[in-house]
Amino acid sequence: MSDTTLPSIPHGCTNPGERRVWLLATAAAGGAAALATAVPFVSTFAPSERAKAMGAAVTVDIGDLPPGGMKTVEWRGKPVWILRRTPEMLAGLPRHEAQLADPASAKDDLPSALRNAGRSARPEIFVAIGICTHLGCSPTEVPSGSNNPSVGDHWPGGFFCPCHGSTFDLAGRVFKNKPAPTNLEIPPHRYVSDTQLLIGESAAA
Repeated sequence: MSDTTLPSIPHGCTNPGERRVWLLATAAAGGAAALATAVPFVSTFAPSERAKAMGAAVTVDIGDLPPGGMKTVEWRGKPVWILRRTPEMLAGLPRHEAQLADPASAKDDLPSALRNAGRSARPEIFVAIGICTHLGCSPTEVPSGSNNPSVGDHWPGGFFCPCHGSTFDLAGRVFKNKPAPTNLEIPPHRYVSDTQLLIGESAAA
């Protein structure tokens, strides 16, 4: 326990006004000392500057995501897409690989679990950073069969960047002859449970 005993009043200080000033000054000095001690202690609970810069992991509930549905969350200030692909979406992925610039993700730094046509650990769940790899615009989802002249005929479904026309399929793979040089980035992530996804941490090797 801290010692709360007040210091003795200096000898000869008999004036009530002087006594009051002395007690107030002593209390203020004691409070400042206590605050100086408390600040370093409290700061140990705050995130470090490195942790702030790196960005904390984000837990996302995907249990409410219907087939074909997509939700967007923020991680490190970036939009992250989470798409639950339907069986039809998955079946269509191999059909247009000849039109893709990097269908096997050879240029991507992906863990082995994501090196597949769907670029995903669970086939139906696709996770990607929703930022075009050209100049950082945010593409929009364009479903298959859309009457959108920007994506052309026989569009298999995917994402279109309105800034400079880059297109990506439902696995985030860029089509040939587009400004974007690489596929969409896949953030580190792992499944905490069947319905919980943690973005910002990779699965254990």
